[in-house]
Amino acid sequence: MTSTPVTKNLELSSTGSDEDETCRTFIFRNEDHTLGNALRYIIMRNPDVQFCGYSVPHPSENKINCRIQTFGVPATEVLKKGLKDLNKVCSHVLQTFESSMRDYRSRNSPGAAMDTTDQG
Repeated sequence: MTSTPVTKNLELSSTGSDEDETCRTFIFRNEDHTLGNALRYIIMRNPDVQFCGYSVPHPSENKINCRIQTFGVPATEVLKKGLKDLNKVCSHVLQTFESSMRDYRSRNSPGAAMDTTDQG
């Protein structure tokens, strides 16, 4: 099995059946279960996907192998869509977190108005 570098951190693993674009294994370098599990979840929600799984070849290796099989769509396109969708989810989480932190800080800053209503 050989691999073709796509970027510095992503390779396309080559097997004997390179004609079938619906079935590919991608190697992500410098990644672990954090990306693997999130990306697998997002990709599996795509109705064009038959199978998506990932593995960490060895605990001392800082890489994951991600396998995608589709019902006809090229696996590389499914990976691109999955990465874009995951990026959108992460952006939404970050925006929600930052907004909540701003709200919390504005309510709890030393200059914020104190609640002076009598509860007794």
